[in-house]
Formats: sequence, structure tokens, C-alpha cells
Amino acid sequence: MLRRALLAASASHRVRGIVTAAPYTRDVVTRFVAGDTADDAIGVTRRLLAEGLLVSLDHLGEHTADPGQAAAVAEEYVRLLGRLSADGLASGGRAEVSVKLTAVGLGLRDHGEKTAAQNVARICAAAADAGTTVTLDMEDQAGVEPALRVLAELRPDFPDLGCVIQSYLRRSADDCAGLAVAGSRVRLCKGAYRAPDEVAFTRHSEVDRSYARCLRILLGGDGYPMLATHDPRLIKIAGIRADAVGRAPGSFEYQMLYGVRPAEQRRLASGGARMRVYVPYGSDWYGYLVRRLAERPANLAFFLRSLVSTG
Repeated sequence: MLRRALLAASASHRVRGIVTAAPYTRDVVTRFVAGDTADDAIGVTRRLLAEGLLVSLDHLGEHTADPGQAAAVAEEYVRLLGRLSADGLASGGRAEVSVKLTAVGLGLRDHGEKTAAQNVARICAAAADAGTTVTLDMEDQAGVEPALRVLAELRPDFPDLGCVIQSYLRRSADDCAGLAVAGSRVRLCKGAYRAPDEVAFTRHSEVDRSYARCLRILLGGDGYPMLATHDPRLIKIAGIRADAVGRAPGSFEYQMLYGVRPAEQRRLASGGARMRVYVPYGSDWYGYLVRRLAERPANLAFFLRSLVSTG
């Protein structure tokens, strides 16, 4: 019930106005968001890489309604990748980028999917020049088929283009089976969007079981799984399964969000695992933050404690 309420709040302009105007909200946001600018993102990236962690950078923003703005988002990524390359942070995929298709034009009334694919291709070309990769973020369930079509269209030219599969959707095990092929990069997460019961699991236990099924499929396949979870039990299952199928530590990675379980991130990395931190930046942080609160009650408790302690 709480998760549904928070996901509804993520789409509410009224609640957005209240939260973003609160005087102490910004202090909490800095735990989960690197900052407003590319300078902030690069500073955090440099620090995390020095700690032995990998990074995926996300320029916050979604549901772009103007072609010019979609192009501007793509240009932001191109500039970011150029700076990562110039600073020696991108080579070997140490720092990559994650892109939401609605931020680069998917939702445009005319030729949205074509525009998004063209903008992602620009970003992929810049990433290739920088020696790193791009991952297509998955948004709500309506965007799954367009995202998979864009992936299929662009992978012949950019074979290391990755995508996200969300275990809360009933279709995800089948999607994982189709994507667990040589050269494929798949980030598996639980998901933080609302969807009708007929297409989505609604109980946490069902989402967890789906996640476990999907990770077994991905680890048993020929692709490169990226296991995005903070759940200790699922991390343990992943490690056991990887050992059982003979996965080398460099043949898959764990991923976690910036600001969530940083000690566990360092523990995994120090034990020889590839551990990537998803680092968002930008001023359009509201939707991202509320979905993070919906994903983990511990995040909401932290948020509320911070408002009380700073108030």
C-alpha cells in the first residue's frame, strides 16, 4: 500500500511542488544524487573509481515533450562522455552512462521512437570513442517493447549496448531468456513503476522470486549479467549461482544505487567482484527520489528522520 502511494506521488505535480519546496529536502537529496551539474557527477565518479568501484551515470530527466530538448539531453551525454574520456575515467567501461528513452524523445507525438533511436545512436558513438558503454534504462511497462526494438535496431552497430529488465513484470523471465546471448549486456533490477496486476507482480515475495528466476537465466546464459539489487538474500543467491555455473568474477557484475548500502558496495569490490554504482545527477531529481523511497522502506525512514533531525 505504501509503495503504491509513493509511486502515485512520483507522478503528482502537487506533491512534487510540496517536496521540492521543503527547506530541508535538498540535504536528503544529496545522499542519493551526485549534484546538479556534470562537474558534480565527475567529482563523484572520480572518488568512486578511486575506491575500486565502477560507475554508471544517469542525467536525470524523463518524458521530454520537445524535440529540441531531447536533442539537448543527447548532447549533454555526448559532452559528459567526452569529459570522462579526457579525464581518463571511461576506458574499459569503468564509467559508463545510462539513458532513459523518454528523456531523448520516445514520448514525442511524431516519430518519437525514431527520434529516441537516433539520439541514443549519437550517445553510443560518443561512448565508443571514449572506450565505454551505454545502457538503456527501462521505464514503465508501456516502454518495454519500444526499448527492446531500439536495442535490436542499434546493436548491430553498437554490440555492447545494454538494456534493463525489471523482475516485477510477469514477462521478464522470457525477456531474459531471449537476451541471455553472447555479447548481450542486461541489467536486472526489481523495478519501481506502477503496472496493472495482469502484467505485473504486486507482492514483494513474487517480485523476489521472479528476480531469482531471471538471475539464474542470465547467469546460465552467454551474456554479461548486471545484477542490480541491494537485497542481501538475492546477492547471496547470485554468488552461489555464479559459482555453480562456473562464472568468473569478471564475467558479471553487481550494481547498486548511489547512497544505498555503500559499505556493502565496498565489501563486494574488495572481495574481487565487479561492483558498479548507479550515479544520477541533474536538477530534475523528484521522480527518481520518490521511486527510490518506494523501492526500499529503509530509504523512506532515512528521508523522514532527516527531515525531523534538520527541522
